[in-house]
Amino acid sequence: MEKMLNEIIKKNKIYAKDGRVTTYIPELAKADPDALGIAIYDLQNNIFLAGDFETKFTIQSVSKVIILACALIDQGKEIVFSKVGAEPSADAFNSIVKLETRDSHKPLNPFINAGAIVCTSLVNGNSGYEKFNRVFKTIKTMANNPTIKVNEQVFISEKFTGNTNRAIAYYLKGANIINGDVEDVLDAYFKLCSVEVTVKDVAKMATIIANNGIAPWSNEAILPVDICKVLKAIMMICGLYNASGEFAVNIGIPAKSGVGGCIMSVVPNKMGIAVIGPSLDENGNSVAGLKVLENLSKELDLSIF
Repeated sequence: MEKMLNEIIKKNKIYAKDGRVTTYIPELAKADPDALGIAIYDLQNNIFLAGDFETKFTIQSVSKVIILACALIDQGKEIVFSKVGAEPSADAFNSIVKLETRDSHKPLNPFINAGAIVCTSLVNGNSGYEKFNRVFKTIKTMANNPTIKVNEQVFISEKFTGNTNRAIAYYLKGANIINGDVEDVLDAYFKLCSVEVTVKDVAKMATIIANNGIAPWSNEAILPVDICKVLKAIMMICGLYNASGEFAVNIGIPAKSGVGGCIMSVVPNKMGIAVIGPSLDENGNSVAGLKVLENLSKELDLSIF
């Protein structure tokens, strides 16, 4: 497996030149555009690593999967989906257009920024700090890594440049979609995006979803089965923003990308996969990472279709 993974990484490194690292969050502009790594964690508790797998990165929008999981556990499907939809978006992940033009004003899905901010507001906690800790604890448990920390430099960078997200959040507040203090909710959201991980951490998180909520290393139930079903469904149709349909056709597994260059993928009942490649395409997805996953899906016949 690792020989095959190293060959796939080597083959697809060249595609990093076709994209560029994120610059709208200044700290992310410091990432190595040529970095490319992968981790696979299977249900038999085996891990396979290749490429730049020790590269640290901030989880960014991959955190939206865990935010959604916590919101669903804390509030239930009925309440969560009364405030956020479950439909794909053809607009950019930070677009505000559909919030204004839809009669309900609710975000299209939990994985665009507006939807994730709503879900953050729904997580249990009387303050943004408590909401953050609720999700952060779940991330560390799912990654089986208590040493995971927040990258404070990235958090500060996000907080002081996140004006579009701030506009989205205040619009949602005005439309009575979110309750509580807007800045408090945004602090929790920005801090969750700034959690620093490796592909090994993210692959373990994906494996729990692939295994219907059970951690292969302990046989402990971390997430309810019905929550995992919802996560996989939303990842399948919304996880790669407006490239989700193309991803379903070419790769065919539930996944969630982030502008830090990570793509977390779930192969139901088989394995969790994480790739890191900070050079992004126009949709905010890792250029080389997508190529790696496409090759891997063909080699191992991973598509659920």
